[in-house]
Amino acid sequence: MSSNPVAETVASLLPRAKAELTELVAFRSVADFEQFPKSESEAAANWIADALRAEGFVDVALLDTPDGTQSVYGCLPGPEGAKTVLLYAHYDVQPPLDEAGWTTPPFELTERDGRWYGRGSADCKGGVIMHLLALRALKANGGVPVTVKIIVEGSEEQGTGGLERYAEQHPELLTADTIVIGDAGNFRVGLPTVTTILRGMTLVRVSVETLAGNLHSGQFGGAAPDALAALIRVLDSLRAEDGSTTVDGLDASAVWDGLEYTEEQFRSDAKVLDGVGLTGSGSVADRLWARPAVTVLGIDCPPVVGATPSVHAGARALVSLRVPPGVDATEASKLLQAHLETHTPWGARVTVEQVGQGQPFRADVSSPAYQAMADAMAVAYPGETMQYAGQGGSIPLCNTLAGLYPDAEILLIGLSEPEARIHALNESVSPQELERLSVAEALFLRNYAG
Repeated sequence: MSSNPVAETVASLLPRAKAELTELVAFRSVADFEQFPKSESEAAANWIADALRAEGFVDVALLDTPDGTQSVYGCLPGPEGAKTVLLYAHYDVQPPLDEAGWTTPPFELTERDGRWYGRGSADCKGGVIMHLLALRALKANGGVPVTVKIIVEGSEEQGTGGLERYAEQHPELLTADTIVIGDAGNFRVGLPTVTTILRGMTLVRVSVETLAGNLHSGQFGGAAPDALAALIRVLDSLRAEDGSTTVDGLDASAVWDGLEYTEEQFRSDAKVLDGVGLTGSGSVADRLWARPAVTVLGIDCPPVVGATPSVHAGARALVSLRVPPGVDATEASKLLQAHLETHTPWGARVTVEQVGQGQPFRADVSSPAYQAMADAMAVAYPGETMQYAGQGGSIPLCNTLAGLYPDAEILLIGLSEPEARIHALNESVSPQELERLSVAEALFLRNYAG
């Protein structure tokens, strides 16, 4: 790869890329403004807008989306009659969780053992830098042969749908012949991969109430209906004995027919503790990419420290349900709500509120863009053949764009390989993957233009 001028340029730009990613990671741009100041997200958006202007983008704008966040847009005109490619990333990040659990501060990019650590380094501020690197490499080697539009979202992690709704209200803005979503990842480091399916997602908040107020567990426990116990019961009903997801009426028997994922590799990637079994049935790929998966994301109840001997009057939980292509997320949400209401015991009052949703996605891998990407990946990853894989996560914008622009080809690549540990403590990015994927994206744009 080193004899390729584009690759040589990307390699020379890596120190600048690290410095820029350091600046971008420093913004605490969590789009939950009850936890982190909105000014942090606005500062990150402005940083990206300035970077686009510096690269010659026109019509750069901070788009105020309906969920109260900002997406950054810009257009880099190509030669007359050139194809248009839309590049996507997002600058919002997951909360850092327990900051004390990080080996190094989550919002300070830190190099350690050959990787760069920091919240958003892979998901997906690194994707912003990847796009910039690819364009700079092309500009230094004959120019960018296509018209490039960039959209960088500000609330992807929250699932609040701001950019989807903005795109629906302004359908002309993001029109493109091909869309490259820079928010996925290789199956493993060094194996070039495009993601061809994404599970959809519905997010609900379930609240259970049983009493007018908490009661002394010694005086009333045993007969008084405990809301926390009722919530535990209903949450447990969402899983079979083997851990499979069981939502009444929701099919959980589909199989995956693409790249396989061995149990040994998955256990290593997921850092499963020795002696602990995996959940569910079927192959690992079936469970990750072809079947629904429920996760209890959080429970509101008293912490162990400071707890009192009480029967609880109320409790609530946040529940996520991932659904594979072929399942409508809206219908799945209805089934989940009905299941929770049906399985809440003792006549407890239950309220289920939907707080987020996104449809699943399946790409058309027969398109010319996929061949252009395969040829680019072969150069960026010598000796490797591009693979197709699924991803259990959700990018709701994919379905919105597929609906708005049915003729557009959509490819998903990115930096979120298993070692990146996105959404977890000590998220990191491989600088080698950043380098190779930037080369691949640059060569893809050149191949696709031809």
